[in-house]
Amino acid sequence: MVLQPEEWVRQHVVNYLIENKQYPKSHINVEKQLEVNSLKKRYDIVVFNADGSIEILVECKAPEIVIDQTTFDQIARYNMNLKANYLFVTNGLEHFYCKMDLEREKYTFLRDIPDFCR
Repeated sequence: MVLQPEEWVRQHVVNYLIENKQYPKSHINVEKQLEVNSLKKRYDIVVFNADGSIEILVECKAPEIVIDQTTFDQIARYNMNLKANYLFVTNGLEHFYCKMDLEREKYTFLRDIPDFCR
């Protein structure tokens, strides 16, 4: 089986979350369906908190895909339902991290996502 470019990015992100950021494997969920405006969509990766809330929503693109406003609009639409604390958008070459202010429906760009807190 040959890895598709987006799957390669997704696997590297999961490895980064586990190895570098110390998130437990049991808190990470990959490629599940959600409903956005009555349409069925799939998220790439979510990282859950112990209470079941979502800490991080990750959108992975293939390396040749340019990350632009459309990509951020897509993850923002998903996050209207999921309410993650952080957004992480990557194509494996460029990485963007945001902290969400859900009350004000705004986000602030960060240098990285936080490490797992025990």
